Amino acid sequence: MKVVERILAEKLLEIKAVKLQPKSPFTWASGWKSPIYCDNRKTLSYPGLRSFVKLELSRLVMEKYPDATAIAGVATGAIAQGALVAEELHLPFVYVRSSPKDHGLENTIEGDLKPGQKVVVIEDLVSTGSSSLKAVDALRRAGSEVLGMLASFTYSFPLAEEKFRQAGVVLHTLCNYETILETALETDYITPGDMSALREWRQDPASWQAD
Repeated sequence: MKVVERILAEKLLEIKAVKLQPKSPFTWASGWKSPIYCDNRKTLSYPGLRSFVKLELSRLVMEKYPDATAIAGVATGAIAQGALVAEELHLPFVYVRSSPKDHGLENTIEGDLKPGQKVVVIEDLVSTGSSSLKAVDALRRAGSEVLGMLASFTYSFPLAEEKFRQAGVVLHTLCNYETILETALETDYITPGDMSALREWRQDPASWQAD
């Protein structure tokens, strides 16, 4: 029986939410050259896959954090996923902006979050971890107890894992970079030579250059 991470990896590759181009890399907003591009928001356009992600994230909340009293999505990519999970579990939902709104109430957290609530944070994708942990910090400053974070996908960067460790945040994900690579290799999406370059990139993405 296929595990969740393998099923999701196959689906992400199938709908081209994940693209692997080690010989023609993408450029991220940070300026990094990357052989992979992941857009989990595409899953929202496929009802069956959207439901699969919702149910698996909800299952993780129930399994890992049964005492959760609220769900928080990280803007903008995880607003929809977080709301779907909150609806499935009949829990309150809020979302966290990357910076305070520049008008009105100038909120960073949108929704009705009460001090002391036990929150599970939903992300769509974790790369360096900076934006994800910024949301955690905002929730903690608002008086919430952050139980942990769930994400659809992580690049599993060593630097991100260290940031989460230092912040005291446990991250659980449905899929990860290594599973994407293994699935892509088995389905002939990439070659063994590509695999070497893709693994090299993850170890030092800031300095990586395509051959």
